[in-house]
Amino acid sequence: MSGMRVVTSQDGTKIAYDKVGHGPALILVTGAFSYRKFPGQVQLASLLSQHFTVYNYDRRGRGDSGDTKPYAIEREIEDLQAMIEQAGGSANVWGLSSGAVLALQAAARGAGIAKLALHEPPFVVDAADRKPPKNFAIHVTDLIAANSRGKAVKYFMTEGMGAPSVVVSLMRMMPGVWSKLVAVAHTLPYDAALLEGYMDGKPLPAHLWSTVTMPTLVLEGMESPISLRRGAQTLANVLPNAQLLSKKGLGHTKKLNASLISSELASFFK
Repeated sequence: MSGMRVVTSQDGTKIAYDKVGHGPALILVTGAFSYRKFPGQVQLASLLSQHFTVYNYDRRGRGDSGDTKPYAIEREIEDLQAMIEQAGGSANVWGLSSGAVLALQAAARGAGIAKLALHEPPFVVDAADRKPPKNFAIHVTDLIAANSRGKAVKYFMTEGMGAPSVVVSLMRMMPGVWSKLVAVAHTLPYDAALLEGYMDGKPLPAHLWSTVTMPTLVLEGMESPISLRRGAQTLANVLPNAQLLSKKGLGHTKKLNASLISSELASFFK
């Protein structure tokens, strides 16, 4: 694997990435808490590099990327666009969780995406499903502003992602795991901003994505929580050119099944 590379986004922020493999360009967009050196992410990039030129980048504020203030979703879209330009002006894109929402928003605004894979975007579309508190994004931002990084991690996981408190308590007892989560806690308000308005238990605003006409694959794990599955199924229905892939092992709330994900992406993006 080649060493770290850097691209400069429109606002001057340095975005770090690794480039590996040969073939059509494929950009990987991580979700909350994740970054390019995350073990599952490195493994996925490595497996996909057998078929593609893989661009595995750190979203702003994470890993080796810069973090110009103030944050705005538009800046993250520009970061992804800068990666696409680096890849030759057109690329396939896979986004996981909040990264899928970022990729979707970039696609809607005309980013040069050839094919798009959206992996379990955390939309809550049914009023009966568990929803984050109304002031979720504000509270996450306030916790980070107060430098309560550990509290922000716990709040995001339990109230945002629906993780049981006991799971978070167990993570706290694993210093290696917990320190990595706390290290990227300041980016949680960014993920919360991306998800604002999409986790309220309401139908998805299809008109926002009428321009997302490239072939799109929406992935969901059959073992995933029902709200995630409903979100994926609804998204596949509202996008103009999407298909749904439901398979056991594609869930992202536990350890990523990199070999299964890579084989499904390889067949879709080829």
